[in-house]
Amino acid sequence: MNRVSQLMAFVIGGAMAFALLQSLSACSDGRISISQVVRTFGSMTTINPADEKELQRFYEAYETYSNNSSNLRQRDHFRDAFRHVSGNYVVKTDAVVLIDAALKGVEDMDFKPGGTDPNVVVEAGLDAMMAALDPHSSYLNPDELRESRVVTRGEFGGLGIEVTMEDGFIKVVSPIEGTPAFRAGIQPGDLITHLDGEALGEKTLSQAVKIMRGAPGEPLLLTILRDGVAPFDVRIVRAVIQLRSVRWHMEGDIGYIRVVSFTEKVEPMLERAMDELTRQSAGRMTGIVLDLRNNPGGLLNQSVFVSDSFLDQGTIVAIRERNPRDDRVFEAEEGDLARGLPMVVLINEGSASASEIVASALKDHGRAVVMGRRSFGKGSVQTIQPLPLEGGLRLTTARYYAPSGYTIQARGVGPDIVLSRAKPDNEDEKPPTIRREADLPRALSRDAVGDFVATATLQRENCPTAGPKNEDRDLGCALAYLQAGSTAAFLAAIGQQVSAVPGQ
Repeated sequence: MNRVSQLMAFVIGGAMAFALLQSLSACSDGRISISQVVRTFGSMTTINPADEKELQRFYEAYETYSNNSSNLRQRDHFRDAFRHVSGNYVVKTDAVVLIDAALKGVEDMDFKPGGTDPNVVVEAGLDAMMAALDPHSSYLNPDELRESRVVTRGEFGGLGIEVTMEDGFIKVVSPIEGTPAFRAGIQPGDLITHLDGEALGEKTLSQAVKIMRGAPGEPLLLTILRDGVAPFDVRIVRAVIQLRSVRWHMEGDIGYIRVVSFTEKVEPMLERAMDELTRQSAGRMTGIVLDLRNNPGGLLNQSVFVSDSFLDQGTIVAIRERNPRDDRVFEAEEGDLARGLPMVVLINEGSASASEIVASALKDHGRAVVMGRRSFGKGSVQTIQPLPLEGGLRLTTARYYAPSGYTIQARGVGPDIVLSRAKPDNEDEKPPTIRREADLPRALSRDAVGDFVATATLQRENCPTAGPKNEDRDLGCALAYLQAGSTAAFLAAIGQQVSAVPGQ
């Protein structure tokens, strides 16, 4: 599996990861990030006359608001970013739309003519221009670019929440286990409306993140809007987040492995998990549950490694760029760490990006039964491009495709066996709203393919509880399936008939 370390510098972003950071990232040592990665695009695109005319409109705004309009380095900084977007974004861009967005970003800041630092003017324009593309493209100022290289090491400062922007609010995709946000009770689907009492209003994602930044030990007051609950405040103290990317234990004679996020520590920890589970079971392990619920993604090479760890052959994932000559396909190599033991992969609406690569690879090759609820649907590829002057772009450059050939973008991975949420006891109570990638403003569209068809849909309350606290019914369903030995036997054991039903 040494091929994994040679993967091209691509990034397939999960839901945006904030430990007060914009996303997970890779270092510049050749490792590849699912959320972002350092890569050199090569020569910059030449600007055609029509686009140059549009650029002049931004130059005029720059000269109007900058207190040093002769600073051409900052003006050209905007031009360099514009050229990269024009030449490398996943689809062809409209220069008029890009410049209109940049100008609105500057105007919304209400700068005084001739009274603003040049870098502030340019950053406002870049933030707004990138935000006009899709939910996962953004400008990284120098501080953000530096911090983006820290997160995937599995240790960083912040709150420990995976979020995206929705309708002017920060939407929580999932809290990271063991972090201040997790301990404070933050839940997937929560909307953050205020930070330290200040409404987010029309702030961009980048602007909201800057408010959230702070040193470990500093508190931050979040106002939360949650379905069925009156708005409430949560005080969270920022901390250094040290992720344990992989957790494991035995459930009877079945090994349980949870991948929390795909940091660079996953590879050694997965191998350690398999060694320890084999030792603890005295070599008599009968199955494996791979838990990817609420896993927002991480490093591409780690998702390929995890997939490859349980496959002997076949395509793991294909990455398709704007230019077909840049497409890449990653194949599995012989060597199954589990030696063919039956597997169940648990997913839900918080499973995104790298998680979806693993789930789709193991499902499409028939290596594992996927159980739970349809995943988030984050199937676009982001690449980090440092800019010549400072900072960089987090730019959507491609889509990734499952072994079956369909894109996961705005579609997700459908379970083989759907575990439905329980209906509210109160008929007047509305079920929680589930939002995924397709619901995000400006999300890239999905392929024109049919809906998923699951083997069966069942209420997870039909299954026993399991886990350290004996309250996890999804895990109980997975264990019951492996103990039954087949889909038919499992469904019969819980009183469910085999039937083809739409996936959820």
